[in-house]
Amino acid sequence: MDRRRLLKGAAAVAATGVVLPTARAQAAAADTDFPTAEWLPATTSNFTPSSRPSSYPVNFVVVHVTQETFDDTIDIFQDSARQVSAHYVVRSADGHVAQCVRERNVGWHAGNWDYNTRSIGIEHEGWVDRPEYFTDVLYERSAALTASICDRYGIPKDRTHIIGHHEVPGATHSDPGPLWDWGRYIRLVNFT
Repeated sequence: MDRRRLLKGAAAVAATGVVLPTARAQAAAADTDFPTAEWLPATTSNFTPSSRPSSYPVNFVVVHVTQETFDDTIDIFQDSARQVSAHYVVRSADGHVAQCVRERNVGWHAGNWDYNTRSIGIEHEGWVDRPEYFTDVLYERSAALTASICDRYGIPKDRTHIIGHHEVPGATHSDPGPLWDWGRYIRLVNFT
């Protein structure tokens, strides 16, 4: 009889162990600001905790190109020595979106503190001189993400408010580069 109770108790503990990871996975998915994003958090040493938009208004979306692979970009954001992060990373091959910093927090992506506090940064896998990384699905998923951000914060869906990293005052970067199709991108943002 005691052995039977012991086995029932062990089965209950084992069943709980199976249920908890699923609950954790669902909680992790619920932690994203963009519903279909995967939560792949940057290390807490690579962004500034905040309570935006009450602490700072969010007025811009800053478009970046990683100059790295998707996986290497995530690794960089998770490396406390790198001192960099963006809110999102979009993968080239399938448009998969990872969120690395909550939108309420200040990502360190623009190289300008004022713009960091007032923007959401989106990195795109690829290189500025390799247009094969700017796939249809990358443009489409990124545009859906940008449209969602603009809708949440009341940001106009135009080139004054959706800018490239190179347009941030004091920028030392050239991304997203001359091969990024701004006309196409803004059209997608407005019709998503």
